[in-house]
Amino acid sequence: MPTRIRLQRHGRKQRPYYFIVIADSRAKRDGRYIERIGAYNPNTVPATIELDNEKAFEWIMKGAQPSDTVRAILSYRGILYRKHLQRGVRKKAFDQEEADRLFKAWVDEQDKKIFDRAEDLKKKAEAEREARYAEEAKKREAREAELKKEAEAAEEKAEEAKKAEESEVKEEGEEAAAEATKAEDKEVKEETAAEEVKTEEAAKPEEKKEEATPKEEAKTEEKAADKDQKAETTKEAAPKEEAKKEEKAEEKKEATPETDKEEKAEEKVEEPKKAEEKKEAAPDKEKKAEEKAEEKKETPKAEEKKETAPAKEEKAEAPKEEAKKEEASKPEEDKKKGDA
Repeated sequence: MPTRIRLQRHGRKQRPYYFIVIADSRAKRDGRYIERIGAYNPNTVPATIELDNEKAFEWIMKGAQPSDTVRAILSYRGILYRKHLQRGVRKKAFDQEEADRLFKAWVDEQDKKIFDRAEDLKKKAEAEREARYAEEAKKREAREAELKKEAEAAEEKAEEAKKAEESEVKEEGEEAAAEATKAEDKEVKEETAAEEVKTEEAAKPEEKKEEATPKEEAKTEEKAADKDQKAETTKEAAPKEEAKKEEKAEEKKEATPETDKEEKAEEKVEEPKKAEEKKEAAPDKEKKAEEKAEEKKETPKAEEKKETAPAKEEKAEAPKEEAKKEEASKPEEDKKKGDA
């Protein structure tokens, strides 16, 4: 079986690189090999090829059969073209010097193509990089412009909001001031109204007092006159009663049973008259009490107190008069007892 020039895989998953080896066709792909003549790395752009051209040419001339990928590599490196020229030398189409010159010209041209292709790839990569950078710069500028617009719009909105807030605050302040002035005006009006009501209320009792003072003066004058009359009557009656008592005492000493009977009859006649006088005086007292009650309703509490003072004096005088009446009635009772 002929030998083969093929690739032996190495590297990790999805990142392979290969050895170019001379191996027996019956050996496994990654098994034993006869000789290693180069390496191939497809991960780079362009792909890197390391090849010993002399050994590859020897094995090709010995009859080693390359695989498809190795055939493309050998054609790319000019090994197959050199084999073609060597066959022309064997057939004496041209000599060895011409073959070497043609192979050298082809190699120079191939190197130039490779160099130009590499330069083109570099230029394309740089152009792509610059285009990518330009696109990124444009995007960045557009984004910055958008951010600026958004910031300006936010600032405008914030300024508008501030202006609106300030206007609202001013309006609220004006409304509050107006409400405060209204409230103050209301309070002033209420205070003035209350003061007017108070003045009116204070004026009413003064008017009532002024109206009541002549009535009270007249009543007090009437009471004083009544008291003076009573005092005069009591003073006038006191000597008379004393004289009567003395006369009665003398009469008792000198009196006879007949005179006693006459006196008793006179006293009996005088008693109904006194009762009638008391009955006649009672309505006068009731009238006075009614007048006093009416005066109490009309006048304030202070005037009621003033009016109650004369009533108390009358009450204080009433028991004195009763005591005098009882003293006056005692001699009559004594007389009755003596007659009995």
